Amino acid sequence: MKNKKQPLYGQLVDELKESIEKEHQAHDLLPSERELAEIHGVSRTTVRLALQELENLGFIYKKHGKGTFVSGVSDSILNLTGAYSFTEQMKSLGKEPSTKILEFLVVESNNYLSEQLGVHKGSQLIKIKRLRLADGEPMMLERTYLPYKRFEGLTSEMLEEKPMYDVFYDTYNQRIKYAEEEFYASIVSDKDAEYIEVPIGSAALNLVRKTVNQENEIIEYTLSVARADQFRYKVLHHKN
Repeated sequence: MKNKKQPLYGQLVDELKESIEKEHQAHDLLPSERELAEIHGVSRTTVRLALQELENLGFIYKKHGKGTFVSGVSDSILNLTGAYSFTEQMKSLGKEPSTKILEFLVVESNNYLSEQLGVHKGSQLIKIKRLRLADGEPMMLERTYLPYKRFEGLTSEMLEEKPMYDVFYDTYNQRIKYAEEEFYASIVSDKDAEYIEVPIGSAALNLVRKTVNQENEIIEYTLSVARADQFRYKVLHHKN
């Protein structure tokens, strides 16, 4: 604890992060709050604050009555920038991706979705709710909205056979110009926690994606909830 300008718990967060990354494996049991307080020479309150911060960041998770454990974030950090395909991300990590389509139906656009997709209120949209898995483990829940007139004839079977962006290109001749993404942290809802198999009240990473085609039309609006213990957002800045 050397940096006097940084709060004690912040210094402890840095020390524990370094220890987790260098000395621990995923799902290792960490020392108790009392033991950590003794090891680092701080109060249990400071330890509690540091552990809460690490849990929010996805480095650790807690099991009631069993203790605090290192999450899988250290050995399989998923970089969410610049990649359109969940399937490609998983394969690049040596994992076997799979998808369960939980919902596939045509709905009418409300005010919010109309604004996001640039369509008239009441327009038909295809709504797709998908659970994305890696090696059989739930990783992310996605709710996707597509303009029906652009993807008429799309079926859930088509999305089970190949990645959605491949279907866009191969079947509908939709060439993606860019995807605009927004990320923010939140607490997972009770319902979504069941789908991605995390404790109620766990931290989650939310992703909002708009995909634009070569004609500058928004062809996809997706809201995703990702497990915070499996995903981190990483940006590399280059100095000009």
